[in-house]
Amino acid sequence: MSQIDNIIIQVRARLQALAIKLWLEPYYYEEVGCVEDEIEKLAESFSNNLGISKSNCKLALSELQEGALRKLAARKEFEQTGLATFSVRRINNRQGTQNIVEVKCSLKALGSELHEKIAQALDVVDASRIKCISSGKIVNSEMTLDSQGLKNNQQLMVIVSEIDLASAQNQEEAMYDRIRKIKMDVEAIVDSSQQLFEMEDQDGNPVFLPPAENRALLMAMSYYEKARAAMKREHYDEALILLLESDEKFITCNSKFLEAVDNYALVNLDIVWCYLCLKNVTQLPHAQRRLDICEKSFRRSYGENLQRLITLKGNGCAEKALIMRLHLLQGVVLFHQNRRNEAYEKLIVAGTELDALKVDDSLVVALMEMGYEPYEARLGLRACGGNLEQAINFIHERKAKLREARQNSKEERKLNAKLANENNGNGKDWVNPRSVCTLMEMGYARDVVVEALKRSKNDVPKALDLLNTNADELSRSLPPPQTADTEILTQLQQLGFSEEMARVALETTQNSLDKAIEFLIKTHGSETELLSAMERISTSAAAAASAIVANQDNEGPSTSSGVSSLVSKTLEKAQKEMESLKAYKRFTEEMPDNEHDYLDLPLVQEEQILAEYKRLLEQ
Repeated sequence: MSQIDNIIIQVRARLQALAIKLWLEPYYYEEVGCVEDEIEKLAESFSNNLGISKSNCKLALSELQEGALRKLAARKEFEQTGLATFSVRRINNRQGTQNIVEVKCSLKALGSELHEKIAQALDVVDASRIKCISSGKIVNSEMTLDSQGLKNNQQLMVIVSEIDLASAQNQEEAMYDRIRKIKMDVEAIVDSSQQLFEMEDQDGNPVFLPPAENRALLMAMSYYEKARAAMKREHYDEALILLLESDEKFITCNSKFLEAVDNYALVNLDIVWCYLCLKNVTQLPHAQRRLDICEKSFRRSYGENLQRLITLKGNGCAEKALIMRLHLLQGVVLFHQNRRNEAYEKLIVAGTELDALKVDDSLVVALMEMGYEPYEARLGLRACGGNLEQAINFIHERKAKLREARQNSKEERKLNAKLANENNGNGKDWVNPRSVCTLMEMGYARDVVVEALKRSKNDVPKALDLLNTNADELSRSLPPPQTADTEILTQLQQLGFSEEMARVALETTQNSLDKAIEFLIKTHGSETELLSAMERISTSAAAAASAIVANQDNEGPSTSSGVSSLVSKTLEKAQKEMESLKAYKRFTEEMPDNEHDYLDLPLVQEEQILAEYKRLLEQ
């Protein structure tokens, strides 16, 4: 941040405190223009009050006056013509704010028209590569500007997805194409019937949600993971777009489900971090709101007083790094609000926390020589105040806790998959597998428990009451056990599926051919297995069709056609699942094996930012 920006913040606050309006008399006359003598006097007064040189005060006053006059002219134009004026700041990952241009557009226009005008103003050929951000949201091309809350005289942040000639080999590596492919892969993975992604809390326990909520949260968290990978590469423009996509998915979820995971707080924290790294302070009010959301979530997780975090969580408190970054960003936001004393206090707190997070490199090396990963060494030492022995215990305890949680939840996960097959993703009939297991442990039969939970809308006490008072009626309402339909069973065998697996699939899916095929395809857990199954299906079906044609002169053609249709349908489903597996493979290529990677902050940038803002406050 430049020295003049620091001065403008102070001068603007002084003007507001004194209710001075630079676009009115005696500082400006419409017929005459700016009154230099009055600006000179004001600059001298401000210089004495703020301890800033008169020349710098005058420079800041002139810039603020010009900005106010531009806004006033834009307001008049809007009243007369209906054209809104937007101050567009183009953000570049390497240079921060590159250039600022004015763009005029009707608020009744679609977002696509605004994108076209911005593209023209910035000499960008393809408007589809424009990402326009207003109040922390990406402007939708297919909605009108006023319906998205855009206003006249608003500042917009624009990221242009261009090819990075230094690192990209071809046009396909442009940011626009990367993000498009990421979104396609995420949808393919989340919609796969193989449940390639599962949600867990930070202790390794599965999080079970209704299908619609589960899908939205999985997409949100997937975008977040990709954003984190972009941040590691220091591609903050790409990361910001993915974080805002993640935010859009998160806010469609019921608030009580958002509280089941801490990722929403982290998304808000990282969005503000990206604003700062991109040197963009125009999103300041929006940044304040996001930090408030983050702090509220942390208070819910760690207690009312964030300073008592270690007491509340014990030594195993790797989250201290997140608290430090929150306090650092709060200090930066307070600085830009000219709340300098409060900003300094926050930065002092962040500095103390940052010093406590530093670890001795020799201890990290010592742990690595014992076979521990670098991130394990850093997190362990940070959580244990640099104590080597305690860090080793911490690493082992955390691993054991995750292992135990995943082992204990195996039955719940299996049951969740089975219930998903039976309901075919029907959100209306969704039941929480954890509740099913809880009631089954009391001695109740699974099918009766599921029915009770459906009727009680997953309210366990109400379901238990139903089981105690209406068990017979619940049992009578269940559909009779299904036996595999012989004809459909034969069809599945003709496709190369074993009789045993085909029978299980039909009994599980109430003799639905389509659902049975999906069930059977899900049993092939890898791309190689799916390819083998597709080859087997094609070979078996071709043989069956040939036999039908040879043995049934009259019925052969129609029956053969039916087999062919069934083969096509089955291969299509298998192909779709194979594409999902390929998408999953692409998605996970740059993902860390460490599920606590988000806590392993390098702290280099934090230290630089802390020093920069403390210097500005001490000038």
